Amino acid sequence: MNSTEIRKRFLTFFEKRGHAIVPSASLIPENDPSVLFNTAGMQPLVPYLLGEKHPLGTRLANIQKCVRTGDLDEIGDNTHATFFEMVGNWSLGDYFKKEAINWSYELLTSKEDGFGLDPQKLYVTCFEGDENAPKDEESANIWREIFEKNNVTGNRIFFLPASKNWWSPGENGPCGPDTEMYYDVYGELNKGLTHEEFVAADDAQQVVEIWNDVFMQYLKKDGKVSGELSQKNVDTGSGFERVTMVLQGKNNIFDTDIFQKIFSKIGEFSTNENLRAKRIVADHIRTATMLISDGVIPSNGDQGYVLRRIIRRAVRYADILGIKENSLSEISKQAIETYKDIYKNVSEKSEIIIGEINKEEEKFRKTLKDGLKQFEKLSDRDISGKDAFILFSTFGFPLELTQELAKEKGIKVDDCGYQEEFKKHQELSRVGAEQKFKGGMGDTSEISIKYHTTTHLLHQSLREVLGTHVSQKGSNITPERLRFDFTHTQKMTEEEKKKVEDIVNEKINAALPVTRIEIPKEEALKTGALHFFGDKYGDVVSVYYIGESIENAYSKEFCGGPHVKNTSELGHFKIVKEEAVAQGIRRIKAVLG
Repeated sequence: MNSTEIRKRFLTFFEKRGHAIVPSASLIPENDPSVLFNTAGMQPLVPYLLGEKHPLGTRLANIQKCVRTGDLDEIGDNTHATFFEMVGNWSLGDYFKKEAINWSYELLTSKEDGFGLDPQKLYVTCFEGDENAPKDEESANIWREIFEKNNVTGNRIFFLPASKNWWSPGENGPCGPDTEMYYDVYGELNKGLTHEEFVAADDAQQVVEIWNDVFMQYLKKDGKVSGELSQKNVDTGSGFERVTMVLQGKNNIFDTDIFQKIFSKIGEFSTNENLRAKRIVADHIRTATMLISDGVIPSNGDQGYVLRRIIRRAVRYADILGIKENSLSEISKQAIETYKDIYKNVSEKSEIIIGEINKEEEKFRKTLKDGLKQFEKLSDRDISGKDAFILFSTFGFPLELTQELAKEKGIKVDDCGYQEEFKKHQELSRVGAEQKFKGGMGDTSEISIKYHTTTHLLHQSLREVLGTHVSQKGSNITPERLRFDFTHTQKMTEEEKKKVEDIVNEKINAALPVTRIEIPKEEALKTGALHFFGDKYGDVVSVYYIGESIENAYSKEFCGGPHVKNTSELGHFKIVKEEAVAQGIRRIKAVLG
């Protein structure tokens, strides 16, 4: 079964069972300051998990684009990827454990409309219980009934602690137990395992997690479970690459047809057998391709910095493979070919993708030259750990490159000192990230909701003052301020900033109602509602408008919310800073007083 068939089979399976198919949201979160990227399928659906009504109903299924960068050092093993897709189905206060678990089993094992896996190779885990919640016997009993009905014998169900079988977004929000499904890819295990044998098989990757059902059953406040939710949700799914790996009988994601074209091109450019380096280049260029297609360009901050880092990392490993300079864009063309029919923006932005990757490779090669000059200044003595780290952090020199050059000079590098400096840097980055990107469910505090509504007023006022070429390129909201990125080529004048402030405050003082409606997408487009975050909601969309009616509203945008009820709740608006963040993109930071 090729990856195209797997996509179609998954979506059709849940569509038959009453689920609306939701298109993937952008990799860049909309109004969620807690993360740089959408890192899981649940993130774009946060408002609906918290009680907002979804335009398409209470049963949804999707394949969501995701990026995670916390484990770059693990890229190159069998299963980790920076860009990946999450497949899953959702219940928003509709069905719960019984339906979710039965459908998961059917999807995995049905030869008629599922994936047709052998149920005799399936194992499951459930939550063992702790001080926060009881042992999940309900899920275990459902599994016992399924296995008995289908003559799946032997010990199949294992109870594991919260570290393995409990889902939580952070200190606050919906949380609950999950049940995970594992598959014996190689078919080498007995038909039943002891608890210890299963744990050992998991550690050795003899069994691979292929599906996961999360039951958002409880509410967490300040790190403790405070009771059950009135709306219980189900979030199920798995990584698409991992599912494809299992269904195609491979032991790693890079041998699947998802990476086939990319790996083939790398093979044309290099005969080097360094498998880890090949996988890193393939992964990073695929990720860069998808990020640029969603509007990210290399820069020194936020999403742009991550993109810059992974392209430059790809350059380093391409050099290890002996791939000639300026070839990464050719590899990117194969990623474009793989995804052009799945995500239309990949084909629409193909020239931009290729251009940005070429430019960043050229910039990095210039940086490397500057780094060589710096190295020459230091090479009259052994290289200290601090100097080695500066070469890495400032000039992009990996430690192994510094070591190689030092060896040629007959000098040493203080590896231990470098590791100490690196750990200090990681600790500072981690603390900063925790402060900046807490949670993962988004901030729905009263002040953040006010800032969310204010971005709509700001967006429209910028179009009024600067022109209709202005479009939102991203926003970041915290309880302290809003940050709004938009397309514009020139620095705003003091007069322009004052005009924007005056317009926003005028609309706040006018006490305009803020209203949400759900209408067919075609009707919403006819109203002139702005929509700069892609086709995320399907045929029925949620539109917020600010004004007495949608016909004469001052602002109207496709948006999932939440918002205030009236602009009079917002207070006084003030622009604190306006600056450039990338070519053709400006940024405003503003506060409410």
